[in-house]
Amino acid sequence: MSSIAFTAWGYEVSYLELTAAVTSFIGVWLGTTGKRITWPWWALSSALYMVFFYQVDLFASAALQIIFILAAVWGWRGWAPTGAVPGALSLRVQIYCAVAIVLSVLALTPVLSEIGAAATWSDAFLLIGSLVAQILMVYEKVDSWILWLIVDAVGTIQYAKLGYWFTAVLYAAFTVIALIGWKRWHDSYSH
Repeated sequence: MSSIAFTAWGYEVSYLELTAAVTSFIGVWLGTTGKRITWPWWALSSALYMVFFYQVDLFASAALQIIFILAAVWGWRGWAPTGAVPGALSLRVQIYCAVAIVLSVLALTPVLSEIGAAATWSDAFLLIGSLVAQILMVYEKVDSWILWLIVDAVGTIQYAKLGYWFTAVLYAAFTVIALIGWKRWHDSYSH
C-alpha cells in the first residue's frame, strides 16, 4: 500500500494515504448525519492513517488513531441503532474542556520535540483536541463539531506546511464538513 497511486501538486499520494483519506471522508460525512454506521468507517480509516502517520514521523497523530479506533467501538456500542440524539454541554464543562486541552498541549509539546516528531505543538493539539472532540461525539454533544472545526483547521495548516497536500486538502474538506455537522446536530438538538 506504500506504492504511489498518483502525483498531485508535485506530491506523491500512496495507495495507503488515498485509501485512508477516502474511508475517513466517508466516516466523517456519515458522522454529520448522526448515523451509527459512521463508527466502522472511522475505525477502518483510523487503522490506515495510524500506519501512514507513523511512517511520516507524526507520532501523536499515529497514537491518536488508536484512540479513534477505541472510540469507534465505544460509539458503535453507545449510540442507539437509530443514531445520535444530540445534546449540549454546559458553559462550565466547556470551560473545563478548554483548560484541559490547553494544559495538555503545553505538557505534550516538549515531549514530542524531545522524541524528534515532525511537528510539535500542532500535532499535540491535534491529538488532544481530537481526543476531546471524539469523546464529545461519542456522548452525542453538539459542541463536538465546534471543536472538530478548530482541530480540522489546524490539521489543514499542519499537513500543508509539512507538504502532505492530499491530507491537507482532506482536512480542509473536514473543516467544511464540521460546519455542516454542527448545523445538522444543532438543528436536531434545537427541535
